[in-house]
Amino acid sequence: MTRWRLLIDDSADAATGLATDEALMLPYGRTARSEYAATLRLYSYRSHAALVGRFQSLDGEIDLAVAARHGIDVGRRPTGGGAIVMGEDQLGVAVATRAPAASTPRALLARYADGIIAGLATLGIAAESAGKNDLQVGGRKIAGLGLHVDERGALLFHASVLADLNVDLMLDVLKIPGAKLADKPAERVQQRITTVAEQLGRPVPVSEVRAAVAAGFRSALGVELQPDEPSADECDRRDSLVRDRYAKDAWTQQRTHLRDAHGTALLKTPEGLARIYVATHGATIKSAFVTGDFNTLPDELVALEAQLRWTPATPSAVTAAVHDTVDDDALGVSPNVLAAAVWEATERALGVAGGAHPVRPSGSCYFPDGDARPAIRSTTSTNEAELV
Repeated sequence: MTRWRLLIDDSADAATGLATDEALMLPYGRTARSEYAATLRLYSYRSHAALVGRFQSLDGEIDLAVAARHGIDVGRRPTGGGAIVMGEDQLGVAVATRAPAASTPRALLARYADGIIAGLATLGIAAESAGKNDLQVGGRKIAGLGLHVDERGALLFHASVLADLNVDLMLDVLKIPGAKLADKPAERVQQRITTVAEQLGRPVPVSEVRAAVAAGFRSALGVELQPDEPSADECDRRDSLVRDRYAKDAWTQQRTHLRDAHGTALLKTPEGLARIYVATHGATIKSAFVTGDFNTLPDELVALEAQLRWTPATPSAVTAAVHDTVDDDALGVSPNVLAAAVWEATERALGVAGGAHPVRPSGSCYFPDGDARPAIRSTTSTNEAELV
């Protein structure tokens, strides 16, 4: 049986938590040697830390004044993905190992996600992979995943598992325009995410989720987990990374030359008036959000939001996402009509940004890559539209 290390850590601050993961991956480069095949770290942040993905704009994703008022740490991950609020109710999962030469990033995400899926299954929760990097339960997100491979071939897998979540705090700290402009924003967010506590119908300490995830990695990946502590060398590397990178403004506040922008469109449907929000970063769809005066958001539209994240901001990509997720009768309009409205909002966002080149993915972690399909026309059936 393959031997892995198991490290447990709680109440990390943003800089130290992120630096620890990078320090753990350094011994796994091509020219390095490690006694263990991998290191699994299961940890939590002190409440709270707001973290953005590697390629995101800090002030574009986090309300820094609100974060300061709440005493919330901010940090930038080495992995991609979106902004998230972490704390005592979220389990951080990190795997540090050597990247297999023949595996794709998607295959690696799936491999380590299997450990989390198996762990949740021991609690009676049936999770599955969905979208680009989400784990969902009944179409609602319960965990987000990320991956980073450095130039030496060392790999870091990141995941955040929602044991619970303070939705109001998240909405206060993160900039999610579509959610904040919706009627009853917290209720709309809760249609898109779930937690271990909600699934089990009781409060669940992160320690219980941690034990379940550890068991899941043992069974799904067939590994032996050896409890351990960071070595003195790893602690020295961690402290150096805190000092020289993760606690420095040059890392946390670095900026991309591409602009974030938002566009909206309104679509009249038999089910009610739908408002579609699209955020872009360069020529990539960063996030999408559908709301309206209907009582319940159809599951297909929640799936569409997840499918649109991190896709190229092009008519063909929008069309493909709609046809992959939406049936003919969603909201009582055809997929082509819905796709045209989504593209209208996307095109408006691109117009605000002035056009740009495609970039790596971004977007909030809470708003979760065939066949020939009809193309979108340049006009749409919406009767009203606006820019935000």
